[in-house]
Amino acid sequence: MEGNSRRRTILFFFTFAISLSLFTIAASLDYQTLVVNSLPGHPTLQWTDEPDSETLAASESETPDSATFSVQLHHIDALSSNSTPDSLFATRLERDATRVNAISSLAQSAAAGGPVGTGFSSSVISGLAQGSGEYFTRIGVGTPARYVYMVLDTGSDIVWIQCAPCKKCYSQSDPVFDPRKSRSFAGIPCGSPLCHRLDSPGCNTQKQTCMYQVSYGDGSFTFGDFSSETLTFRRTRVARVALGCGHDNEGLFVGAAGLLGLGRGRLSFPSQTGRRFNRKFSYCLVDRSASSKPSSMVFGDSAVSRSALFTPLVSNPKLDTFYYVDLLGISVGGTRVPGITASLFKLDNTGNGGVIIDSGTSVTRLTRPAYIALRDAFRSGASTLKKAPEFSLFDTCFDLSGKTEVKVPTVVLHYRGADVSLPASNYLIPVDSNGSFCFAFAGTMSGLSIIGNIQQQGFRVVYDLAGSRVGFAPRGCA
Repeated sequence: MEGNSRRRTILFFFTFAISLSLFTIAASLDYQTLVVNSLPGHPTLQWTDEPDSETLAASESETPDSATFSVQLHHIDALSSNSTPDSLFATRLERDATRVNAISSLAQSAAAGGPVGTGFSSSVISGLAQGSGEYFTRIGVGTPARYVYMVLDTGSDIVWIQCAPCKKCYSQSDPVFDPRKSRSFAGIPCGSPLCHRLDSPGCNTQKQTCMYQVSYGDGSFTFGDFSSETLTFRRTRVARVALGCGHDNEGLFVGAAGLLGLGRGRLSFPSQTGRRFNRKFSYCLVDRSASSKPSSMVFGDSAVSRSALFTPLVSNPKLDTFYYVDLLGISVGGTRVPGITASLFKLDNTGNGGVIIDSGTSVTRLTRPAYIALRDAFRSGASTLKKAPEFSLFDTCFDLSGKTEVKVPTVVLHYRGADVSLPASNYLIPVDSNGSFCFAFAGTMSGLSIIGNIQQQGFRVVYDLAGSRVGFAPRGCA
């Protein structure tokens, strides 16, 4: 009896010590406040960028010497109509899954030395079922400029729009661009160096002009004339931009007229206009619900924020489109997560693995071992929150109904040379109208990890291609 009593006493003190230790660890974690806002409704679309007819006429006589310009960005959901908040979010996750699968497949194919497309194609095959990006703007095309919605995408290179006459065109919000009504439109000759930059260019033998095709991960494609045209960004005109004039465009966007490729490849808009804007651009993405505060994108020297923390760009010799960076680790609650090391995110010599920054992916995907370690660390730090069922791709969710704010552990992404602390709303997000919030990361079986736009929101993300670096400036949307 005396021995049993002694064992119970030892067990009690041992259990108490463990409990006290866990309490001490929990108490020492770094927390921040999450303001609990429900899933937002349909964003409204208000433009202040598009010039009136007098400004538009005057812009044609302006010299295109501006070293910088900016445009407004809006979330793609604003082009949807008659949709509930829940259905908009579900559609967003569907788009996201398709895009991630296609980007991962492209990276794996490139690393294996296989073809990145069939037939003749652009230097990149992007991957999204109904659009290759999450944000769009208004851009004037041709002379005189006719303004259309165009999606912006850091994960692809080619600039293209739908063009009349259409063999097959999807529905868009503006009239289809007619190159016959533009004084600045010109076909690119088959023998031109620009034409040869396409992976496998085609040639219209009758006109001796270049043809392009961009294939997408879901089987969608755009096909037509590879041409030169003037683009107008409010008062700034950019002449002789190589773009695809698509006469056959199937299964792609709904609402937008085309795409402005912002990738790292040779035919992207930043690469084409590099000398003029010093190979620098930046964007700040506000949440899609903040319709009264549109996001912005800046080209030129003023795109570089003084408060940005920079990390070097990493080159993938197998695939030049994506913006690769070194991610060294992740902290939760002020402590580095054990098991998340730079080796999990390493881009190897064959082009496998690595981490990319992508404006068109919503939810950050981490290679599976890193995600599990991060998830478990966050669950431990958020153990006081009421759990909720899993939701779609999210396996860590909480019931925050009836609350106005909660404390959540901090999350910091440790890039090489830059520690980026995320606001709470960048990793714990509403997923329905009933107060369910989920941890906005997901795992992937692919070796490629993707930093999505939910984690980028509120930062000015600076692409300084001249300096081969990417920067993050907190509270950069002002």
